[in-house]
Amino acid sequence: MKKIVIIVALVCGAWQQADAQYVSKVWVSDQKDGTYINPIIHADYSDPDVCAVGDDFYMTASSFGCTPGLPILHSKDLVNWRLANYALKEIEPTIFFNAPQHGKGVWAPSIRYHNGEFFIYWGDPDWGIFMVKTKDPLGEWEKPVLVKAGKGMIDPTPLWDEDGKVYLVHAWAGSRAAFNSVITVCEMNAEGTKVISEPVLVFDGNDGVNHTIEGPKFYKRNGYYYLMFPAGGVQMGYYYILAPAGGVVTGWQLALRSRNVYGPYESKIVMPQGDTDINGPHQGGWVETCTGESWFINFQDKAMYGRVLHLNPVKWENDWPVIGEDKDGDGCGEPVKRYKKPDVGRIYPIETPIESDEFNTRQLGLQWEWHANYQDTFGFTSDLGYIRIYGHILSKDFVNFWEVPNLLLQKFPAEEFTATAKLKVSAKADGQQSGLIVMGWDYGYLGVVKEGDKFILNQVVCKDAEQRSPETVTHLAELPVSRWFGAGLYPNYERDIYLQVKVTGGGICYFSYSLDGRKYTLAGVPFTARQGKWIGAKVGLFSTAPYGKERGWVDADWFRIDK
Repeated sequence: MKKIVIIVALVCGAWQQADAQYVSKVWVSDQKDGTYINPIIHADYSDPDVCAVGDDFYMTASSFGCTPGLPILHSKDLVNWRLANYALKEIEPTIFFNAPQHGKGVWAPSIRYHNGEFFIYWGDPDWGIFMVKTKDPLGEWEKPVLVKAGKGMIDPTPLWDEDGKVYLVHAWAGSRAAFNSVITVCEMNAEGTKVISEPVLVFDGNDGVNHTIEGPKFYKRNGYYYLMFPAGGVQMGYYYILAPAGGVVTGWQLALRSRNVYGPYESKIVMPQGDTDINGPHQGGWVETCTGESWFINFQDKAMYGRVLHLNPVKWENDWPVIGEDKDGDGCGEPVKRYKKPDVGRIYPIETPIESDEFNTRQLGLQWEWHANYQDTFGFTSDLGYIRIYGHILSKDFVNFWEVPNLLLQKFPAEEFTATAKLKVSAKADGQQSGLIVMGWDYGYLGVVKEGDKFILNQVVCKDAEQRSPETVTHLAELPVSRWFGAGLYPNYERDIYLQVKVTGGGICYFSYSLDGRKYTLAGVPFTARQGKWIGAKVGLFSTAPYGKERGWVDADWFRIDK
């Protein structure tokens, strides 16, 4: 094992890395010449929302059934971001989310700062609208509050008005409510903890033009109430509607304004795809810098890479926002690919969300999420220079990994990258397996499984996992044990191994392995990654145990992302 070095600092009640501007080896937006390129984060932070407090920017995003949930990202310039915290340690109802609930959970949050506190609201389409708050976004967040129980309510945003009233806007999920494309507004109590009025319809997208509206964000500026949200479809992988003539039209960003909180609202398209190749610029948040500039963070759906984040300039013309670059002067912008960085008064160091992990501390790296609420039997961090993941005991009628909760995964960080893990696999019972996985609706992995007095390296692929499709297993190699020793009734067998996946354009994954960390052998056939249910494909580690057997485990020495 490697030498252990721990460098941490206690700041504002939260453990943070000291002087640790992490810079990705595979995607950096800041071009070091005063410009940036989109996406600002090439990772799946879908449905982003952002707020400004002084010269700090805080952002959150959807996390669905993965935990910890509600990521908190921090920036000083809107281009360089650090993954700094999570607002949710577990998703409620806890028992329900202790098992994988793909596509459910935390949908499209909004983050706001009011009266010295940070608030995040989100809709769970099966349980209702929740809120969580704190005075320190990098510290502990309070226990979530169920603001309104019910099915189908999604994408909420609060608005504190000058007269002391508090409003909540939200959309509706057709999959639960059996209707969609409408925006409603209701009133909350002064604390923002409870809805106290019936919903009022303020916009109907069932007009043959703006179908599938969602993700409304609520603002007030110059006496106008504004609603900003996308229209034109919401299918993971593509955003589209069929035009009356049968052609395909990409999604766009709408802005609504009214002098009255309940309308009627005027509407205006403020950013379509235009002549760019940036498909369906979708929901996000408007924010102002300390110098008075306006900016908009939104996402672009890139299929297996998830919904990646873009930063677009905003100009206000006649009290309408023009998002992106308005090249023809028609009051409607297009997404930018490269643009001048925001003026925030000074230049800040380059920084990106962390990706690699040496597993050297008791704190799990913030890039990692489990596929369900964490339970102690998933595994443990340590001061021993590794993280241990215990084998999930598979069900009696196990079919595929769609049921496995303790997958330790992180987002794809770029179109092309290489992920390598140094592992020590430990097993007693035959069939105990650990390895490196690319997870989504389709998944593929390299698994090291015990068979008698040796290990077998397999490539496993599953297509349409949600449909309970069986895995296809290909035997690749027999591996001798690295060591074994007596441990209770049965000996323990260990195998040291390095597993690697190289992801190229289009999400094509090439797996390989090494027994010495120097020479790697290509393993199996290429596998094409596929997004999961409302999330991008993820990469990480797993360990499983056959039904009725005690748990084996895998100790991960490190996990590194490189070119």
